[in-house]
Amino acid sequence: MIAVVQRVTEAQVIVEGRVVGHIDGGLVALVAIHATDTPDDVTWMAGKLAGLRIFRNGDKHFDFDVKLAGGAVLLVSNFTVAAATRQGRRPSFDAAASPEKGRALFDALVEAVRAQGLAVETGVFGADMSVTIVNDGPVTVIVDSAQGKKARMDDGG
Repeated sequence: MIAVVQRVTEAQVIVEGRVVGHIDGGLVALVAIHATDTPDDVTWMAGKLAGLRIFRNGDKHFDFDVKLAGGAVLLVSNFTVAAATRQGRRPSFDAAASPEKGRALFDALVEAVRAQGLAVETGVFGADMSVTIVNDGPVTVIVDSAQGKKARMDDGG
């Protein structure tokens, strides 16, 4: 599971001319599910999104997580984040999960982030969405559960 995460002052998702998700400040995560992802990836990603310290606290630029900052989370399913671009000019989406698996794990991620005590908004899985993001900073990071797995294995657990 991989997410492009941005600290935002405002963000929204529009589908067919209607706002389906909106936050006034917090995190936006454009999330892709890989074919190899499992519920462990969901748990790890939810914890990472909830605990990522990328918000200001006075003079400290990266001190608060989204909850301490009083923000919300906008989760947007975006299989194109899983694109491989190493070869050729057209991205490959071979690593992306099937739509069925992607939807199931994305829905589980939404619930897992909510279980962290955060307000969560979403787009519409599989829809053609217009996403408006006002990036704060700008702060943009990549969060990849495969790297989390590797780190856990390197640490012996």
